[in-house]
Amino acid sequence: FLVDMRADLLRFLEKDPALRSLDRELEARLGAWFDVGFLELHRISWNSPAILLEKLIEYEAVHEIRSWSDLKNRLDSDRRCYAFFHPRMPMEPLIFVEVALVEELADNVQALLDEHAPVFDAQRAKTAIFYSISNTQTGLRGVSFGNFLLKRVVEDLKRDFPRLTTFATLSPIPTLRRWVDKNPDIWAQAFGGDMVERVARQVGSKGPVVQSIDDIRKLLADDAWVGNARLARVLQPGLTRLAARYFLNAKSGDRPYDPVSRFHLGNGARIERINYLADTSPNGLKQSFGLMVNYLYDPDAIEANVEAFSREGIVATSGAVRRAARD
Repeated sequence: FLVDMRADLLRFLEKDPALRSLDRELEARLGAWFDVGFLELHRISWNSPAILLEKLIEYEAVHEIRSWSDLKNRLDSDRRCYAFFHPRMPMEPLIFVEVALVEELADNVQALLDEHAPVFDAQRAKTAIFYSISNTQTGLRGVSFGNFLLKRVVEDLKRDFPRLTTFATLSPIPTLRRWVDKNPDIWAQAFGGDMVERVARQVGSKGPVVQSIDDIRKLLADDAWVGNARLARVLQPGLTRLAARYFLNAKSGDRPYDPVSRFHLGNGARIERINYLADTSPNGLKQSFGLMVNYLYDPDAIEANVEAFSREGIVATSGAVRRAARD
């Protein structure tokens, strides 16, 4: 009741500042009541109660669950789903993470979620890919337990699958396109040199006129470019460079502009790899030109990364991402 009441309250804060003191009081109380020490970690499987499975479909915030067969695929033997619960809300997951057990770093979410792909032998898996993390309760905004969830899940997976050596995400870049639209100068840095000429050659006389970097921006505003394989290859270096510079330079205050980056870097991850055309869904193209990113959780470096990020704002990145930003 109180969680739902705060969710209602949040809708009125901007119009009625007098409610802010009540919101602060509720957030403090809920923060104490939902301390991670009170939470229970449970694995959700296809055999879980139907009401709980329906909640997964309702709350999935990263990659829409399109059908029951889609959900069943995400809960198959080479997949795992874990959630935190509070004892007083036993059928309400507070946050859940979906995991794929694979051979190596995943670079395409459509391939990862392909319902028709053969089931991988989980006992042979060397890599755990966290491909979706969803907070479910608006009323618990400001109460953080995502970092504790990932740590607990890693411990669970290492116990069940001793061969696992790599723990990483395949994450969206939800604010990339918004940021580049606000910072048009970045286009000249990403698509300099002979890029305009090369793109124009692939578009050809039957396509839109490409004579400037601004024309490339207009070309990318229409998702049709994805269907031209040669054009997509020509655009790859520029878009990858755009994303690399975004990760290294885009800020909101003294923290990364990207909310997913703030979460994973704050938990000690490293920006490992930018994946081209990794999410060609309409939403993926709208948010980030189809780009996704792997955040790598290296157990030996997590504490140092957390310290460097929290104290100095240092963004841990792989050499490949730094080279892409410089090229």
